[in-house]
Amino acid sequence: MTEAPTSIRRPPAPNPAERAKTIATRNGPASLMPTCERAGLDSERVVPVLHHVHHSGSVSVLLPDEHPMVRAAKQTQRGELAVMVELADQAPVELREPIRGLLWITGWLRPLSPVSARARAIAIAESRPDERLLDVGHGVTLLRLTPASLVLADAEGTHSLRPHTFSAAPPDPFHDYEAQWLRHLESDHSDVVEQLAKHLPPELRGGRIRPLGLDRFGLRLRVESDAGDHDVRLAFSKSVDSPPQLAMELRRLVGCPFLRGTSG
Repeated sequence: MTEAPTSIRRPPAPNPAERAKTIATRNGPASLMPTCERAGLDSERVVPVLHHVHHSGSVSVLLPDEHPMVRAAKQTQRGELAVMVELADQAPVELREPIRGLLWITGWLRPLSPVSARARAIAIAESRPDERLLDVGHGVTLLRLTPASLVLADAEGTHSLRPHTFSAAPPDPFHDYEAQWLRHLESDHSDVVEQLAKHLPPELRGGRIRPLGLDRFGLRLRVESDAGDHDVRLAFSKSVDSPPQLAMELRRLVGCPFLRGTSG
């Protein structure tokens, strides 16, 4: 009797809601598109003057007062427009394929009243100061997208999310530390990256190895070769949430001699 083949177990990773919240918190490039054809609107992407994803999954966007999307929202019977916001998760190091994932938030876009717009601009400025917020009511309109659904697509797969699931999820503990850390690893510690190559499949070790991502469960590497790009996740021995714990796990992956025999 032959045994059924054992499926390959993927390294642990943050759950889809956590990954989506992390992308939103990084505030990468965004664009808007109407989800249905309307007079005066085309299907081209609209890059807002400014965007901000709130903890709940709602999105604040700034658009010029006379933008067709602003006019279309005001002219609808309900005063709102069905749109999709696309957020790109862009790698902090220069890669030939820099987009690591996409988050799509679909919902209803509504212009805010002058009083509500000023209050919302002040609330955004408390966590993300930006001089463009001073233009609200002076040539630009602040609109709010109320989310109906979210879809995440990244190296771990494609997942649909409910707004309440997204709202309840925390971002990765390294979300505001990752970019600086990966750039530092790339520019100042190429020897460490070379040491990490020993964890890659043999057929990938001849490519150019780049630091791609960091989260509490591990480090991701991108291998750029003539045959294409390949992403590999190197798992930590346990979930980490602080720079000292991260340093310890990196030493384990590299194989520092002074860690041999320690209980960790």
